[in-house]
Amino acid sequence: MRSPLLALALAALPAAPASGASLLDYVGQCVPFARAASGIAIYGDAWTWWEQAAGRYRRGSTPRVGAVIVFERSAQLRLGHVAVVSRVVEARTVMLTHANWSRQNGARGHAEQDVTLHDVSPGNDWSRVRVWYRDTGGLGGTVYPVAGFIYGDAAPAAELTGAAPDDVGALIDAYVTAR
Repeated sequence: MRSPLLALALAALPAAPASGASLLDYVGQCVPFARAASGIAIYGDAWTWWEQAAGRYRRGSTPRVGAVIVFERSAQLRLGHVAVVSRVVEARTVMLTHANWSRQNGARGHAEQDVTLHDVSPGNDWSRVRVWYRDTGGLGGTVYPVAGFIYGDAAPAAELTGAAPDDVGALIDAYVTAR
């Protein structure tokens, strides 16, 4: 069982996990996790990151490893969501590492490494996406609006991607089970 103090220490970190602590042991909100995993020092609700990044960080619509994707506020995500790109699989499919998305052991907040994110925007511009969801074992049915990607200057956390991410599984999730 994880110490509540470790969780608090990870949440308070501006850009990196505590020495010896695994980023993937994190349990909490997406914002402190994304900050620690990417090195992008933005605070506040996830949906505010896009505007806060203006003039401080480069922004765009192309996924890159270590970039933070900013999900806009919506009925399903009233505070938005932020996640870090851990791997680019192909032009419309990437993998994310993030926290507080799927339930694990009956609770939200846990970190998840290398989960599929698929661009379903009509213009192929990453403005609308579907995300892998543990409870369904595939891409969820909800399409989420996205503001874009924020590109940091620091190297992302070493644990951002696993040793053997499942690119083929990500493509199967994205295209074979596409709705």
